[in-house]
Amino acid sequence: MELTGAEIVVRCLAEEGVEFVFGYPGGAVLNIYDEIYKQNKFKHVLVRHEQAAVHAADGYARASGRVGVALVTSGPGATNAVTGIATAYMDSIPMVVISGQVPTPAIGMDAFQEVDMVGITRPCVKHNFLVKDVKDLAETLKKAFYIASTGRPGPVVVDVPKDVTQLKAEFEYPKSVKLRSYNPTTKGHTGQIKRAVQMLLEAKRPMVYIGGGAVQSDAAAELTQLVRLLGFPITSTLMGLGGYPASDPQFLGMLGMHGTYESNMAMQHSDVLVAVGARFDDRVIGNPHHFEQTDRKIIHIDIDPASIAKRVKVDVPIVGNVRDVMVDMIKLIQASKERPDQAALKTWWTQIELWRSANPLRYDRDSALIKPQYVIEKMHEITKGDAIICSDVGQHQMWAAQFYKFDKPRRWINSGGLGTMGFGMPSAMGAQLANPNATVACVTGEGSIQMNIQELSTCKQFNIPLKIILLNNRYLGMVRQWQEFFYGERYSQSYMEALPDFVKLAEAYGHVGMTIEKPGDVEGALQEAFGPALKERLVFMNFITDSTENVFPMIPAGKGLNEMILV
Repeated sequence: MELTGAEIVVRCLAEEGVEFVFGYPGGAVLNIYDEIYKQNKFKHVLVRHEQAAVHAADGYARASGRVGVALVTSGPGATNAVTGIATAYMDSIPMVVISGQVPTPAIGMDAFQEVDMVGITRPCVKHNFLVKDVKDLAETLKKAFYIASTGRPGPVVVDVPKDVTQLKAEFEYPKSVKLRSYNPTTKGHTGQIKRAVQMLLEAKRPMVYIGGGAVQSDAAAELTQLVRLLGFPITSTLMGLGGYPASDPQFLGMLGMHGTYESNMAMQHSDVLVAVGARFDDRVIGNPHHFEQTDRKIIHIDIDPASIAKRVKVDVPIVGNVRDVMVDMIKLIQASKERPDQAALKTWWTQIELWRSANPLRYDRDSALIKPQYVIEKMHEITKGDAIICSDVGQHQMWAAQFYKFDKPRRWINSGGLGTMGFGMPSAMGAQLANPNATVACVTGEGSIQMNIQELSTCKQFNIPLKIILLNNRYLGMVRQWQEFFYGERYSQSYMEALPDFVKLAEAYGHVGMTIEKPGDVEGALQEAFGPALKERLVFMNFITDSTENVFPMIPAGKGLNEMILV
């Protein structure tokens, strides 16, 4: 069957079972858009900015576990997409981004709307392709989906010149592809797993530390089984929340710069630490020199060999898919007659409970001003902890991570590695489309929300009933907090002096808007927004919060886990 390149692109997406393509048309991709018009295998979601297209594909991928797909035109369309691509790359999110390109004879000639998309994205993609021959198009797209979704997931860019979408070729979509230079390991080394299990069974002060890899590999059930079998304490990075039930007593909360006192102290003072799908990020352990002052054995499990021992010395490296390794470890422990030293474990838990009693997440519950923590707690209560929470970046992100207890994976969607403001609402759109019957909320700040606020239009067009929780403190909150602590309270350009009337703005886009100014009105407003009467409507909730509230605990940059500011 002979098809045009544009027809081939659309057929390939259909063959992959793609549900949604998030995109924005332009000259270089008009042939593809014309073919999208003629088909009914997948839906196209027209965003209002290409950055939002990639964030929406990202949110869809995080919430569903499937590959997200975005389609953008050449030039500014392609460069607008780069922030979203880098966001997905930092957090290992499977995605295929198809970008238009000028015709092949014009490449390198400074043609209208030409940029070197392959060159620009090379540092922030798992892989990228420039397709110069229509005969290579189907196989290239098959490779793109395979690379994006296997091993350590990540975004793959396929750059397609306009003339390639016009030319014809025989179409046959490959059933599979094999790349000589790309063979990710999924099964952990048996000998290393045995060493790790023995080390865990001999531990006196054990600690389990999980990251986004535990969620991305769908290992939550196996991980939970292992941790409960051992009776060990467990902590999570920002990206790993939901990988283990937050309401379980063995969970010590999030660790790191804004983690709980008990999780950071247990992490620092453990004698055997098992890192599962995590990378010892600077926001997690701070300065590696401080972290390595404690003598401990470290087991590091990750599908990406480049992530193991990248920042800290590791005693037992295990390269493999987290879920597969968890299954093997459980089998070995169940088959063994050995069990952890219960007396030592009891002593360790006694110490952890002492740290836990410090309760650094406390806040003034009798304040005359709305405390942002209270809003998140009430939202957790009203949604019964069962909503999908998407977040922008800043103080509101940390409060959501601290006070919304995630018991299930893929319910917490935020930009961790890149810290991208403007991520929240577009990613929530993708999450909602991936889970049409779920309650999806976007927790945001008045700085972040304005970076992609035009997507209120997309939500109206496609009837996406998000609940937007704006914790409005009239500042770039995290910037203000750092300026208070480390810059002598010189609040340079962190005060938002010309905010819009968010209620009128939401209503102008056809949505429901609310402003909440008193603590006593918080619960009722949330119940109304999440109630049955507004289930099918986007509700924009503008909570006027205490502008002086800070995120605690906090570890200053360059300090150790045991050098926390608690209040």
